Amino acid sequence: MSVHVNVGDLETRLFINGEFVDATNGKTFETVNPATEEVICSVQEADAADVNKAVAAAKAAFKLGSKWRKTSAYERGRLLSKLADKLEEKQEYFSLVESLDNGKPAAIDGSRYGAAVDIALCIKTLRYYSGWADKVTGDTLSPEGDTFGMTVREPVGVCAQIVPWNFPLLMVMWKIAPALAAGCTCVVKTSEKTPLTALQFAKLIVEVGFPAGVVNILSGYGPTAGKPLALHMDVTKVAFTGSTKVGRLIQQYAAESNLKKVSLELGGKSPLIVCDDADLDQAVNAAHIGLFLNHGQCCCASSRLFVQEGIHDEFIAKVVEKSKAINVSHGFDPTADQGPQVDKIQFDKIMGLIETGKAQGAKVATGGGRHGDKGYFVQPTIFTDVTDDMTIAKEEIFGPVLSCFKFKTVDEAIERANNTSYGLAAGVCSRDIGQAMRIAKSLEAGTVWVNSYNNFDHVMPFGGYKESGTGRDKGWEGMENYLETKSIMFPLDK
Repeated sequence: MSVHVNVGDLETRLFINGEFVDATNGKTFETVNPATEEVICSVQEADAADVNKAVAAAKAAFKLGSKWRKTSAYERGRLLSKLADKLEEKQEYFSLVESLDNGKPAAIDGSRYGAAVDIALCIKTLRYYSGWADKVTGDTLSPEGDTFGMTVREPVGVCAQIVPWNFPLLMVMWKIAPALAAGCTCVVKTSEKTPLTALQFAKLIVEVGFPAGVVNILSGYGPTAGKPLALHMDVTKVAFTGSTKVGRLIQQYAAESNLKKVSLELGGKSPLIVCDDADLDQAVNAAHIGLFLNHGQCCCASSRLFVQEGIHDEFIAKVVEKSKAINVSHGFDPTADQGPQVDKIQFDKIMGLIETGKAQGAKVATGGGRHGDKGYFVQPTIFTDVTDDMTIAKEEIFGPVLSCFKFKTVDEAIERANNTSYGLAAGVCSRDIGQAMRIAKSLEAGTVWVNSYNNFDHVMPFGGYKESGTGRDKGWEGMENYLETKSIMFPLDK
């Protein structure tokens, strides 16, 4: 690696109104390297007072006549494009910081999944939405009588954006890129587990020349920073990615305050259906990527693998064999496929659910324990003989734990796959395009991958059915989260 991270040079302050500042309360919290369980550094801890300052800055930046409101759509796109260029210049550095703080492999050479892939997706997301900035249009309509009608799309205003820890910087991009393209202002609350890359990114926002207050970034905890942000009366839109449990609270806070607009990308227990006509090697790869990508820390992970009985035994054997080749190591190891889970809380939860699976009668085909004795590493784990009523078949584990099921008919597989309160994603493997499309249309999920899994292309909208959320990130639909439609009518004078 040609770039190194000097911990002493990391920015750890809050970013409010174009400046880095200490928290009002003087508090800090520690962020920990999950590979070593050692403290990386202490970060300023925001609370309601800092939320108020950040929202006030965002509100002032959005005021009619402000520099940001006078910035043309074309120039907003140019700023986003410049931001992408700046990030690309420092792509390796950001990959290393992300790996240090989150634990995922840095994978700088691009030979496998890791933080470098995430940062590349951040750059693509910024460039994609830079192109949308000056392409937002309304309609001309034909009301009755001698009346002219038109619609215009306008930015929704001050946006609160609360992001998770599994893809720390990419989730920030999924939120702020469309919001800025639309002309909104943002207050971002990052996860207390992974605050570092967003704070380093704030330096680029200053370098590029965004007006003060347009983007504000707070580090802190949900109850003391996220809650007051979601309740704030001057926030007109809140976007949240995280658990369904907290998503319910976000909707509650929006209702209790000013009925602010809400978009939610929440949990999942996603199925992957493998039919007996599937290309086995292609399907094995889809199942492997679907679950083990990012250590299983994906809301859309294909944690329920349904395999048709004619190929079940052969297919599961191949999946197990592939998982045994996963190299579990620290993020700076260039050969690492899987790093540690993000923290002790997640590690303990995963290990507890693995033990529950064993106790309820599921068979461990591989893994099933801790990897090593230091760091929050979990062995890649595959359960067979899982029944639909087991805890591991129903609860989101958010770790490298795969549950395997056997099915006879496609209709049975569809019914069982849909038997969940979640609906974020799903997959189907079949060489029969008609069958694959029938299954895809029958699955109750916001995204269905066919003969593949976990392709997060920025042009494709992403979000959930049922308890997996409302609204969509990415694509044009991501822009719509941050736009209001205004109708304008006037008579045609004779």
